[in-house]
Amino acid sequence: MTVAWVFPGQGSQKIGMAKQIENLPNSKERFNYASEIFERNLFEICEFSSEPTNPLNDLNNTINTQICLFLVESVLLDALKDNGFKPAYVAGHSLGEITALYCADVFSFQDCVSLIKVRSQLMVNAGNGSMAAVIGFDRNQLNSLVKKIDDIVIANDNSSSQVVLSGSNEALDNLSTEISCKRFLKLNVSGAFHSPFMNEPSAKFSDYLKQIEFKNPSFPVISNYNPTLCRDPNELKIRLENQMCHGVRWRETMDLMAKDSDLHIVEIGPSNVLSGLGKRHLKDVKISQVSSSDQITY
Repeated sequence: MTVAWVFPGQGSQKIGMAKQIENLPNSKERFNYASEIFERNLFEICEFSSEPTNPLNDLNNTINTQICLFLVESVLLDALKDNGFKPAYVAGHSLGEITALYCADVFSFQDCVSLIKVRSQLMVNAGNGSMAAVIGFDRNQLNSLVKKIDDIVIANDNSSSQVVLSGSNEALDNLSTEISCKRFLKLNVSGAFHSPFMNEPSAKFSDYLKQIEFKNPSFPVISNYNPTLCRDPNELKIRLENQMCHGVRWRETMDLMAKDSDLHIVEIGPSNVLSGLGKRHLKDVKISQVSSSDQITY
């Protein structure tokens, strides 16, 4: 059986997710290390059960979401490795691609923390445009409208029945009045992520990545920008540089994985976002989830 590990991105965070892993090796040390870099108590931020009055302490603040998700996912995946598990290849959704690269030993935990601090700050400061989820639509109609309406792109092609669009508020409003779909939901985000609206922060992120050494991966990585199996560290760097201003091609990622007739997808993270997409999009594929210290197995 071919085992693929997948790592979710923003939207999969959960209050209490740090508590679920606190007794795993390196958990406290990693949260303490990242908390010093980010100058805030990231473990406590994961545990706030009510809406904090200070946005700096809000788990749903992009600055906090990205690093907290990475911390939880990295602790879980390393616990799996310590127990003798390993994947044939890995993939991650948006932020999850950084976790996938860490999992494949492309760069260190410390590099990831610094990289995520830069990435999340650039995305928060982008400040232009917005995003909207579209569920239950006709693919041909959607593609036609995206081509017709300026300043709008498919940011996350999540499955045959779910996408996330990025664009100007006006463009999103125009598309919402024309498309036939089950749901059209504007998202509470700080910018039009994974779109040309992110060209400037993406260029700055690319400059930062030039400082980081990408090592040969221990196993292939599927990138969002180019969903093919890749072992070339230079190519993986190029793909990550392009990720911020291009769409997440998750539907194609699942289709690539599904070419294996004996596939087991393991989602490593606090919720079942990617598992849900896989169950709806794929047939006859085993899907498991690892989200706490109680289930370091699959």
